[in-house]
Amino acid sequence: MNIQIFGTKKCSDTRKAERWFKERRIKYQMIDMKEKGMSRGEFNSIKQSVGGTDSMIDENCRDKELVTLIKYLSDSDREEKILENQHVIITPIVRNGKKATVGYCPEIWKNWD
Repeated sequence: MNIQIFGTKKCSDTRKAERWFKERRIKYQMIDMKEKGMSRGEFNSIKQSVGGTDSMIDENCRDKELVTLIKYLSDSDREEKILENQHVIITPIVRNGKKATVGYCPEIWKNWD
């Protein structure tokens, strides 16, 4: 397994995901989205795996105006806006090769091999 966790240090679900993998002695790479963020390739891979950008956007994000704007943009503009403002994405995003989850999903992670 090649696990990557995209999240922030302040996010409680990200910390829970890290703890879940540590407890099972599964190695992972933590990517702090405030420092680095995700590349276009990573974003596209995750988007395909989770079923599109709509399932990645955090409706409860503090920046409600931006979330509303993103909903009404065309698909290509929406992706650009999300890549520029990655704080509107639900964290953690846990990636294992082509598979990915958005949010805390241990019931899915335990089935990964």
